[in-house]
Amino acid sequence: MKKDQTNEENKIQKNLEYIGLDLNNIPKSMYEVEPLDFRVPRAYEENKYRQYRYVSIKDIQILLSPTNRLNELQEKYSKASPLISYMVPDTENNILKHTVFLNMIKNMNINEIESIEEEQKELNKKIPFKVKFPYNYLWQIYYSENTGKYFMLVPTEDSDYSTFFYLLKKKLKKRVMGKIFVPIINAEYSRSFFTKTEFEDIENYLWLFTKDWPLVYEVYDKNDDLNIHIVGETEVYGKIKSSYKIKLSTKEEASKFYKLLKALFILQTELPHYFKFDTNINQYGSLEFYKKGEKIEYIDIADFIKNEYIDVSKKQKQADKDIIKYKDKLENLKELSSKLEIEYVEKEKQISTYLECKKTFFGKVKYFFKYGNKKGKGKHIKEEIKNEDDKKEKNVEKKKNNKIEEKAHYTLEELIEEYKKYELKETNIKNLIMDINALKLKNKNLNKKIENATLYIKEIDSHKRSIFEFWRYSNKDEISSLPEGEEEEVNIEKTIEKTFNYEEDIEEFGNAIDKQQRKVLNQDELDSLYITSTNVQKLLKDVRNGKTTPKEIESNLKELKEEAENEKSLLETEEFDIFGGISTDSRKLKELANKKHRELPRDKFEILEINKSTKQLGYKLTLERINEKIETALEKVKLEEDVSVYIASDKKININDIEIGNLNPEYEIKEAIEKYNNKIEFYKINLKKGANAIAYTNIIFYDNKNKTLPIGMNISTKLLIDLSKIELVEKEKSTFKVVCLENEENELSKNIIKTINVTEFNIKE
Repeated sequence: MKKDQTNEENKIQKNLEYIGLDLNNIPKSMYEVEPLDFRVPRAYEENKYRQYRYVSIKDIQILLSPTNRLNELQEKYSKASPLISYMVPDTENNILKHTVFLNMIKNMNINEIESIEEEQKELNKKIPFKVKFPYNYLWQIYYSENTGKYFMLVPTEDSDYSTFFYLLKKKLKKRVMGKIFVPIINAEYSRSFFTKTEFEDIENYLWLFTKDWPLVYEVYDKNDDLNIHIVGETEVYGKIKSSYKIKLSTKEEASKFYKLLKALFILQTELPHYFKFDTNINQYGSLEFYKKGEKIEYIDIADFIKNEYIDVSKKQKQADKDIIKYKDKLENLKELSSKLEIEYVEKEKQISTYLECKKTFFGKVKYFFKYGNKKGKGKHIKEEIKNEDDKKEKNVEKKKNNKIEEKAHYTLEELIEEYKKYELKETNIKNLIMDINALKLKNKNLNKKIENATLYIKEIDSHKRSIFEFWRYSNKDEISSLPEGEEEEVNIEKTIEKTFNYEEDIEEFGNAIDKQQRKVLNQDELDSLYITSTNVQKLLKDVRNGKTTPKEIESNLKELKEEAENEKSLLETEEFDIFGGISTDSRKLKELANKKHRELPRDKFEILEINKSTKQLGYKLTLERINEKIETALEKVKLEEDVSVYIASDKKININDIEIGNLNPEYEIKEAIEKYNNKIEFYKINLKKGANAIAYTNIIFYDNKNKTLPIGMNISTKLLIDLSKIELVEKEKSTFKVVCLENEENELSKNIIKTINVTEFNIKE
């Protein structure tokens, strides 16, 4: 017991010496306690930091509170006492505090303090890209507006005191203490650059464009100069996201940014059918805005609004012309429709009259004199229908084309008002076109009825038909819609056809293709395909293309043998497995997609026939055989729907080779970012239904001899395609950038901007 006490005392003494504290000779500076007059706000968010600063160590008072960090601030502050009261046991109450302090010293972790010290050294060199840093919540530093004082509130019931002891260690040094970079808890925005409402607006505006809530910080540098740092993520290509940071260093810069953001937000929300702004990352990791590939900056916003106003004014003039043209066309079609209806009714009346008159001789004579000489009326109306469009087009061309008067500048209000007018006219045009198409169809059907009725009348002397037969005969060629090319076209974007969506469709796709592959592929083919998912894939590809040497094959074989030895899989000779993978041992149950199964994973070494006696030539022959099986397998499996596959590389891909792509572009680009340098070639290949491809479904990775393997793509989202069997047609090229850290596990590491060159291909049909 006495020995344990001695050890504890030695540990306390050692830790006191580390931070430089002599409890028998406490520096006078520790006794200096100034009033804080800190008022706890009614509503606050403990873990939401709005402000980061470089704060002078000597300006931070330390208070200790017999509470936990998760307690309410009101309680923590009300129970807090100056650090000196815990150092000096001069009263009965302070003796208890002193015991707590010594216990904290005893539990102090020197390694954690040194980590904080290293972290602050890095933070003194630069502010992190994302501003926040690991374990920043440990810095419980507050600011009192009433006295302009900073203080650290240390809950004594916590387990991690590293930041407290780091600060105390720095305070006890006799030299210049310097500054630390820390978040200030519960500090409101100073509103030097933005008002409270404007800060909220920025968050809302950026969410609209990026679909991600940004974090907005006020950051004060070492000179106490204010900068606004806005950090978030945005989609840069499809669902691929990148971090971004917007830094605003002056009030003027902040004002321009806010005005640009507000203008774009108003346009996209007020006129969503006409304005859709995209985001991208520039070479500094900041956010840029684009409209149909055109970059928009504050300096250009006035010209942008003017050009858009002029453009929509021109569209309005054209819309006015179109409305006149379509109204005239509609009136003409109505007139023609009336004429056709009259003729059709006359035909119907003629047949009715004949059926009545044919009963007597005098009736037939009367019918002959009434209808015998009327011919060609239908043909005349058909010619009117044919020529009506040409006549109206000529009339419209005669309308006066007034020039649009331009002003030096236009406001957003004027632009929106002009677009609202155009929207009404566009709606009017669409309605007119629908009416025209409906009348065209009606007239076409009426004309066909008249033709059929005319033919019927020619056969009327047979005396075998009735009025009911007439209706049936005249309507026999009625159509339900106009053929393509006869309808009026509406100048609006066509609805995009449904395409494969990874997040929504991968489960259904994976299930369908896994079922197909289990049905058409044999065990040798499945084993061979599994090898393409291993570290032998590159050598396999080189063997297929004749790019290997015996030395390279021997080297790879040696590595495989060492790997097998480490995994205890290497045998003196090949051993035949009499069980063939069948297992009844419930202890060997595995889980995949939350489902239990008893299947064994495919064995790379067994498939490659690796044992201690395997030679280089035999290994090469095995690889050649595997390549043959892969080619055979690729001919058997066909896609059951259109999909896009993504391939990332540090160089151009060989379009005459078998390649492995990914159905998930985010996975593919993430893997490439970690693997390759600053420039990455990114390919999107749009495969059609029926194309040959192998999906890396569950059956590729496990055998299914026990028939318990879950169906789907739960291990990999990759796809194997033979580009040599298809003809690629380049669709478009684009570029985007992503921000990443040099070391993704270290938030303080250097940020790198990587450029992604995108090439999209379609398959030539």
